[in-house]
Amino acid sequence: MHMAMDAAKRPRTVLAGPYGHPFHPIAVTLPIGAWTCALVFDVAALFVRPPGFLELGAVWLIGIGIAGALLAAPLGLMDFLRLRKGDPAFRVGAVHMVLNVFILVCWAVSFYLRMLGQFNDSRTWTVISDVVLLAILGVSGYLGGMLAYRYGVRVATEATQREGFNPSLDAPRPDPRGRRLTR
Repeated sequence: MHMAMDAAKRPRTVLAGPYGHPFHPIAVTLPIGAWTCALVFDVAALFVRPPGFLELGAVWLIGIGIAGALLAAPLGLMDFLRLRKGDPAFRVGAVHMVLNVFILVCWAVSFYLRMLGQFNDSRTWTVISDVVLLAILGVSGYLGGMLAYRYGVRVATEATQREGFNPSLDAPRPDPRGRRLTR
């Protein structure tokens, strides 16, 4: 196996998760879910009077998302630091990281402004900012998927993956109706 590829599959530290089971992908579900729910609350606040409880819920969800992102970021950084500069995976990882930092800063600004009550008269802007940030997050998530599924970053080697399959099941089996062989 290529040395840089092998290094990208191995954890930098036990804090990044064991071999073949990185912690970053599970940690990102918290901010993604919280920020998506914040959008739902902000949309609902457009139609409910008084919307205060939904606005407060959205603020809490954004705060939870920020906390989750602050947990996921160092885990992703540990995985990123296993990549070699100049490799396509490094470039994709760098863009993924920059987008995520941008998103985190924007959500933090949104959280701060909401805490100050700056969006009370412009609920449409909260929805627009949520949608834009979630769209950027979707692009970043696509790049994260590319790192794992295309480049195999922090994914077990094929030799390890083969342990999950039984080669004897690859043999052709007769069709139950007796017509032809199937795989």
